[in-house]
Parts: sequence; C-alpha cells; structure tokens
Amino acid sequence: MTKKIITKKEVEYVAQLAKLEFNEGEKEEFTSQLNSILDYFKKLNELNTEEVEPTAYVISMPNLLNEDEVKPSLPQDEVLFNAKHTKKGYFKVPKIM
Repeated sequence: MTKKIITKKEVEYVAQLAKLEFNEGEKEEFTSQLNSILDYFKKLNELNTEEVEPTAYVISMPNLLNEDEVKPSLPQDEVLFNAKHTKKGYFKVPKIM
C-alpha cells in the first residue's frame, strides 16, 4: 500500500456519526481495509476508458420497459367490491397520526 488515504481519525469520526463503537484493533483493521479498497480504485483510474461506451449493464440488453398505453380504468364499484371498509366511494383506512 502506498499513501494512506483514510486515517484512523476519519474511521473514528464516521463510527461516531453512525453511533458505532470499535476497539483499537477494529479501528486499525477498518482503516487498513478501507485503504486497500481505495487502492483498487486508484488502479481502476489508471485504465484507459476513452473508447468505452457508458452502460448500465455489462451485456447489451433490449429495452425491458413496455410502452405506455392508455386504457380505461376499472369502475369504482368493482375496485371497492372486496374492500372491508369504504366511505363515500373511497377506501377507508385507520388514521396513522
């Protein structure tokens, strides 16, 4: 590992924000692990990606979304048919607050 990117003090700060408690050994271990992970990202930054097209998937995928279609909705009485409680044509649900 080259230069430390994450310090133990930063690990302590994030742990405090997350209300987590770690002993000294765990803090050292997390500091080392986070720095190793960030070292991998540094290696990825060295790759030439100029001719790589941005993508959401690693393999080409067809458009999985259907086109929107306007259709008539169900009649209100049919929608409310199995509802346990209704009031004035709407679902009646318990008050939350």
